[in-house]
Amino acid sequence: MADGPLVGIVLVSHSGPVAEAVAALATGLAGGGNTAPVAAAGGTADGGLGTSAELISAAVSRVDGGAGVAVLADLGSAVLTVKALIAEGDELPDGTRLVDAPFVEGAVAAVVSASAGADLASVEAAATEAYTYRKV
Repeated sequence: MADGPLVGIVLVSHSGPVAEAVAALATGLAGGGNTAPVAAAGGTADGGLGTSAELISAAVSRVDGGAGVAVLADLGSAVLTVKALIAEGDELPDGTRLVDAPFVEGAVAAVVSASAGADLASVEAAATEAYTYRKV
């Protein structure tokens, strides 16, 4: 376990319930003890389907403890919204990284590795490696 802050994880989905469910699954599978901070940023502010830059920014702020934030997104416009926020330069804290990973498996890998004290590059690598997981 790391002595300092843990990498935060933000899960961006077009659906609030999907983002919340994946966050709960990943946190639950990370086991007991200190779990990395995880926030869901799903849907729009009024609870509809879509992507909200404001919800994403707020979620990143909630989990940012200074060790970096890994952001995983489900589909196209969620990815584009995160990319736009990062490109703006002042919307998200330094050390916020969009991670190219499968949403569910990548989220689990990211939360487990971050909870073990991995740095941002290692969290990203663990999440990205989830593309290679075989199911059959």
